[in-house]
Formats: sequence, C-alpha cells, structure tokens
Amino acid sequence: MSWFEALILGLIQGLTEYLPVSSSGHLAIGSALFGISGEENLTFAIAVHAATVLSTIVVLWKEIEWLFKGLFKFQWNDETRYVTNIIISMIPIGIVGVFFKDEVSAIFGEGLLIVGCMLLVTAALLSFSYYYKPRQKEKISMKDAFIIGISQACAIFPGLSRSGTTIATGLLLGNKKENIAQFSFLMVLVPILGEAFLDLMKGGFSAEASGIPTISLVIGFLAAFISGCFACKWMINIVKKGKLIYFAIYCAIAGVVTLVYSLF
Repeated sequence: MSWFEALILGLIQGLTEYLPVSSSGHLAIGSALFGISGEENLTFAIAVHAATVLSTIVVLWKEIEWLFKGLFKFQWNDETRYVTNIIISMIPIGIVGVFFKDEVSAIFGEGLLIVGCMLLVTAALLSFSYYYKPRQKEKISMKDAFIIGISQACAIFPGLSRSGTTIATGLLLGNKKENIAQFSFLMVLVPILGEAFLDLMKGGFSAEASGIPTISLVIGFLAAFISGCFACKWMINIVKKGKLIYFAIYCAIAGVVTLVYSLF
C-alpha cells in the first residue's frame, strides 16, 4: 500500500464513519479499486477505525467528561442513566462479536455485491426516518437503547451504515434528533476499542505481516483522525437540521453503481 492509497482510504474512513453512507462499504470499495485485500486490508482497517474512535473522543470530550463526573458520584442520576443506556445498547453487538465473529469475517470477503445491496438498505432506512414523523420523546429509554443496539449489530454488514442505521432507528422510535446523534457516536466507542484490543492481543494487527509501510499506516491514521473530527461535528449539525434524505439519495445511487460494477 502506497502512502497515497493510505491517504485516500484514510480520508474515506474518517468521513464515512460518521456520515450515514457506510464506512465499511466505502472502505471495501476503495480497497477493491486499489487491489488491497487480506491481511493488508485488515491491518489498515483496524488502524483507521482506531483513528476515528480517537476523533469521537476529541469532538465529544465535554459530553464524555460530563458522563464520568456524574458516574463517579455513585448515585442514580442523568449521567448514570445515560451510561446504563450505552451499556444496554452494547449487548447485541457484544453477542455478535463473541459468538459470530467468524461469520462476520466471512461476510467481509463476499465482495461488492453485498455492499451494493446493503447501501440500498441504508438508503431505505434513511428515507423512512425522514418521512416518518412519530411523537417525540424527551429522553432515550432503556428499551429504545436496546433496539438501537440491535440495529448497530445488524450494521456489521459492509454497506449498511452504522451511524445511518442507529440514527434512523432512533428517529423512527421518536427520539429527538440532537439526542440520537450524540448517543449514536458515543455508543460505538467501547465496542470498537474492545474489538481493536482483542485483535491486538491475538496478533490481528501486524504491520510487518501485512506488508504495509509504517509511513502509510501513519498517514492513513492521521487522515482518518483529522477528517473524522470534521465529519463528526458536521454530522451532528446535519442530523439536527434533518437533512438525512440527501444521504439516502447518495446511498441509493452508490448502491446501484456498486451492484452494476460487481456484476461486470
């Protein structure tokens, strides 16, 4: 992998991790176009995912600090309730990660056909959440947190946007736009960090084995981090303004193009 390929893929990961267009799907498309696969692709994916987690922590640091301060008061308050909802939301993805990791890994080797199909599903979800106007709730309930967690677990399919799926599910459940965007980005921190840690412990992250030059990994990491910071802030504002329909149109077009490309 050259430094230029790492730069482009890092930018793709950083931008699409937060925009509801599927980072895994776009990373798979970019990797296929550059002819990157196997251990090289896996190692790079772990690095840029870690970069986007770091960008989330930087952008939402005030919210994270608020949660920790409230949590260590050791009493049932808004912060403790919020953390409890995040923990509940992680149960489905935890089950998938523990019991179905091999199946998930196999899915990522299925090629661009599944990516195209899942991009169309993302487009449909974003469209439904835009046109459906349920009665709004003041706070995210534990039940809603678990349902949103199920949607996150379903988003392991490449092409099915994690942020798009969780935000759309939250909106369909009647949660306020500003609440669900922040919750969607915070709920993914622990699962991604946990997965990266397990890969490190098992030797899943190996720059030497992957053959990727160190400079390429560094450039990819920095590109994903910087673009991720911008995309995270931008996406929160977009959700508040309710303009997800434009991403639905984009995903529909990208899905059709990917399907056509995969068939030829």
